[in-house]
Amino acid sequence: MKILLKTLTVVAVLASSSLADDESSRVDFKNDLIPVFTKHGCNAGACHGAAIGRGGFKLSLYGGDPESDFEAVVRKVNGRRVNLSKPDLSLIFLKPAEYVEHGGGTVFDDDSESAQLLIDWIKQGAGNESQRNLTSVEITPKKHVAKSLGEPVALRAVAHYSDGTSRDVTRWTIFKAEDSSAVKVAGTLRRAVAHEADGTGTVPATVATVLRRGRHIVVARYLSEVVPIEMVVPLTDSKVNLAAESRNNFVDDEILKSLAVLGLPPAPIVDDTTFLRRISLDLTGRLPSASRVISFLADKTPNKRTVLTDELLSSDEFTEYWTLQLAKLLRIRPQGGDGQAALAYHTWLSDQVRDDVSYKQLARTLIMANGDTHKNGPANFYRTVTNSREQAEFMSELFMGSRLRCANCHNHPLDRWTQDDYHGLAAIFAKIERGRIVREKPNGQTIHPRTLEPAIQRIPGEQFLAKDATDGRQQLADWLTDSSNPYFAKAIVNRLWKRMMGRGLVEPVDDFRDTNPATHPALLDKLAEDFAANDCSLRHTLRVIASSTTYARSANATALNKDDDRFYSHAARRPLEPEVLADAISDALGVAGKYGNEPDGTRAVMLVNPKTPSRTLDILGRCGRDESCESSPGAIGGLPQKLHLFNGALLNARIAAEGSRLNQLHSSGKQPMEIVNAFYLAALNRRPSDQEQEHWKGKLARLKSTDDQRMFLEDFVWGLMTCNEFVTNH
Repeated sequence: MKILLKTLTVVAVLASSSLADDESSRVDFKNDLIPVFTKHGCNAGACHGAAIGRGGFKLSLYGGDPESDFEAVVRKVNGRRVNLSKPDLSLIFLKPAEYVEHGGGTVFDDDSESAQLLIDWIKQGAGNESQRNLTSVEITPKKHVAKSLGEPVALRAVAHYSDGTSRDVTRWTIFKAEDSSAVKVAGTLRRAVAHEADGTGTVPATVATVLRRGRHIVVARYLSEVVPIEMVVPLTDSKVNLAAESRNNFVDDEILKSLAVLGLPPAPIVDDTTFLRRISLDLTGRLPSASRVISFLADKTPNKRTVLTDELLSSDEFTEYWTLQLAKLLRIRPQGGDGQAALAYHTWLSDQVRDDVSYKQLARTLIMANGDTHKNGPANFYRTVTNSREQAEFMSELFMGSRLRCANCHNHPLDRWTQDDYHGLAAIFAKIERGRIVREKPNGQTIHPRTLEPAIQRIPGEQFLAKDATDGRQQLADWLTDSSNPYFAKAIVNRLWKRMMGRGLVEPVDDFRDTNPATHPALLDKLAEDFAANDCSLRHTLRVIASSTTYARSANATALNKDDDRFYSHAARRPLEPEVLADAISDALGVAGKYGNEPDGTRAVMLVNPKTPSRTLDILGRCGRDESCESSPGAIGGLPQKLHLFNGALLNARIAAEGSRLNQLHSSGKQPMEIVNAFYLAALNRRPSDQEQEHWKGKLARLKSTDDQRMFLEDFVWGLMTCNEFVTNH
């Protein structure tokens, strides 16, 4: 009876429509029905778009492969999903309308526009002919700055096709806020007179309303296109005038533009001691010495910060520290206990940093490397991971800042990457033989999981290579390092920005995609352009960032900018990474750390093997580089670490040890307040304030015996080593 009632309803719907016989209104499977499946969630990962489908029915994720979807709908299960003689009895209609039991419940009503499109398509023969291809989707607005919370913003989507036509597809576009607690998106899927929605029918409304101040992203999805929409409500109601703010370069121009829009007043510039400590740690990973602090404060020349920056950039300490940064990025470590290969790799990398070799050349050398990994360090690039697919993932995250791994099993749901891109890049790396000797393997191949055939070598997002190509690495290197490449320069300058500023313009730094836009896209573009124009020099970009007023702002937030965590109105307080903190403790206490069998005095930032035995580095949470270190905390934290600091040998065994700074100061006859001042300079790189001076004098005045003063000073030093000012770069 229910089937009969449904049939009568559908017949009534069809009788009111003139679609069936009008050639211009023929339903296009790819351009009309795939959006229906997507809008209703049928091809989402939680439904039939899952890797194995649902209920024996598999669709490509978000319609990424229309051809396979057509096969699944029309030809699979002996064609039972489509009934050409009785369209209204087709399973592809009966299930979502829930006239037949459906695990997903009722997806649409039988008199809805979605139902009408499906029935019309089947009645027209359930074909797969298409006269046009989608070329782009235009979303309006792309950015909206609201004056206040609760202001409704109408969203619209227009699809443009290869035949020159366009149509409003708002009602078939999914608009989803990245944070549903910050932005409410409400829309209706109302029936239109004509499914083309060319203005003659009812156009549904989709409205976004920002519920929380700040910058938020709404992602629009139509077919294969995903477009971010930026929704902004100023963080304060204050009108800020930033015209008088200091601008040293384009970094400041772009940051101040953003702060003006958001109504955020910037924090003041830090004093000389704070700047000295910050930039010394950021460029060399080492605390400035007490003598450097004193001389820098005494220097009255107006450009002394610029001179300091250049001195640090040309120092051996810079080479050591930034070799560590790139070694972490490249995951340099002994493979299978092969310490000699890791040393060759590390030594080569150190040479590149010391000589300021172009990052473009560095990348090309790694991609093209062959030979004995004990003698040719770059060849170890191909020993970092174990197979060609992992190499494709590693390479794309490293040099493109893109998570190509998401396209292993299906086309990337939030980016342009396809399975062909993933397995095509893996096919390039399949032609390399890994081991101590890295060499070409012309017959190497990897199997494409969709075709079950050897994957064809492919430049991601660009083109397939010739089927008889034996080694596609040259073409890959050429494409990657070409000045027109949209990923290469941005990926590395974003990482440099994060290392200096505490947060990437794109976060996470290995997740560049249209739906994860930069907080300051114009600044990212300019940094990348400037980097490329200056021979891809890491030192140059670090100098640009360090020279900006933005870099030199205080970390002390004001009442008006305290909620800012990404627009750089004030500096971020950044925990020192394990190796840097370990060295800082050694320098402040005057007792060198011990690392395995390394020579005495070896700094933690100089270790080639990230798993060199060290209780200190274990406590502080070092990264072993088996996986990416960019997602690891890389800083002190957690209960075990804090307990070790409170009562462990990491500090307690060294504070008053023979030869320590405290021991030597006591032995030389220094007065207690002289010792306090010396440790302030050594650990915090500043003199104590007047208030701090009075505090410590008062504490010491109550102590009558030398032993009591000595014990008190040990506790004082322990307090400095564990305070936030010491363990962070602020």
